[in-house]
Amino acid sequence: MRNIRMILEYDGTAYAGWQRQKNGLSIQQVLEEKVAVMTGETVKVVGSGRTDAGVHALAQVAHFRTASAIPARNFLLGLNSLLPGDIAVIRLDEVPDDFHARHSATGKVYLYRILNRPVRSALYRSFAWEIFQPLDVAAMQEAAAHLAGTHDFTSFCTIHSDAPHRVRTIREISIARNREDFIGITVEAEGFLRYMVRIIAGTLVEVGKGHRQPGDIPAVLSARDRAAAGITAPARGLFLKEVRYE
Repeated sequence: MRNIRMILEYDGTAYAGWQRQKNGLSIQQVLEEKVAVMTGETVKVVGSGRTDAGVHALAQVAHFRTASAIPARNFLLGLNSLLPGDIAVIRLDEVPDDFHARHSATGKVYLYRILNRPVRSALYRSFAWEIFQPLDVAAMQEAAAHLAGTHDFTSFCTIHSDAPHRVRTIREISIARNREDFIGITVEAEGFLRYMVRIIAGTLVEVGKGHRQPGDIPAVLSARDRAAAGITAPARGLFLKEVRYE
């Protein structure tokens, strides 16, 4: 059996997330169906992790095992010819048998995009959270600094999380505004809780609006209570930017 790795780009707007669902179309399902067309096999495509409904990916990593002798380049071209326009395989190669998209990963980087200007966008409405009130990026940066390091992030995950514990380490978190009025919140960690980045983004936006102070964040962490943090930012602004393997 060959082990095939894919780097994927997708627009998650029309999907119920990465993982197969009983009540909606998923990225995983579409990929498995198209690989089956090419190989004639029932194949399981394993991703580096789940992305929720409406979340996008710039570089999701996945792998599958196959007995097919189809060359890697033909797999790449063939899959892209079969996949819908909102999913693309940007790289594909054969990797050692012990590579596992999820278990071999050592970290992930997520990007949350905010379009901060007084008028709406016709082009980015599915790819950013549009906020018309000016945001204080310096205050958001000050608040974000309190989130770096190892903490119990119970306040920053859904109450429905099935994670065995809520302690995570944020290796790096940064916030920057570009000339086009996009604010990017970039967060790197070994692992994330469900909705963690979106709740972080929602809380930092409340700081940017002046509804919270940067110094409030340690108390939010200490509360270990979802109600202590801010709103959950919309899925449309979130991108899985990179999966790290070391």
